[in-house]
Amino acid sequence: MKMGRVFLVGAGPGDPGLLTLKAKSVLERADVVVYDRLVSQPILHIAPDTAEMIYVGKSTDHHTLPQREIDALLVQKAKAGHTVVRLKGGDPFIFGRGAEEAEALRAHGVPYEVVPGVSSVTAAPAYAGIPLTHRTLAAGFHVVTGHECLQSTGTPWELLARSSQTVVILMGMGNLREIADRLVQFGRAGDTPVAVVHMGTTPEQETVVGTLESIADIVAQRGIEPPAVIVVGDVVKLHSLLHWFDPRSTSHDEHVVRAGATSL
Repeated sequence: MKMGRVFLVGAGPGDPGLLTLKAKSVLERADVVVYDRLVSQPILHIAPDTAEMIYVGKSTDHHTLPQREIDALLVQKAKAGHTVVRLKGGDPFIFGRGAEEAEALRAHGVPYEVVPGVSSVTAAPAYAGIPLTHRTLAAGFHVVTGHECLQSTGTPWELLARSSQTVVILMGMGNLREIADRLVQFGRAGDTPVAVVHMGTTPEQETVVGTLESIADIVAQRGIEPPAVIVVGDVVKLHSLLHWFDPRSTSHDEHVVRAGATSL
């Protein structure tokens, strides 16, 4: 039997209109789609009706399948001759364990391709009117994962705290207070602006703004839950001036469904 191929595909941050043309092309010819929790339904509908749809989503306290079983599933389906799309939120190589899946595929001699996706690292702040860089406010940005930065001995806290550059934190809601405290402890000013963008680029997007000293309390009071992107730095000040996306807009909702289902 001819060996199939696996495509490690980034589905983007949530808005189906941000799916790439290459990702759409791959999805349209998939025999099997192995997808994550945050992939939107309009994107899934691009796959053929005949495609086998396998959900392997993960949340903080629940994994549908352990990672090693997901790896084995991709290998199994490809060796059965199928075209497999491994569909991951955002970009498959940014905190998505796509590299581990690619390593497993290579170890078993399974051909694969990587289709990059628009990451929530940049997209969620952009939809909140927050540029990660600005000529007078931030010359660059750092990205860390909130799941691991507190436990890892390699997290450069002094750099993150003392730099004037923007800090973007993914998967950090469960540790938000501790992360803010750690940044202040290492020298970042307590009044440094912070934004939390919940469900960025989707009709459920909500943005709350505070400081390192206040953001954890504000988020708790507002009941903001994961998924969310946390942005720390002076660029957050531009949110009130540059915000453009109205998640309550009916026209946007219609555009999302139309873009995802037909015009991508």
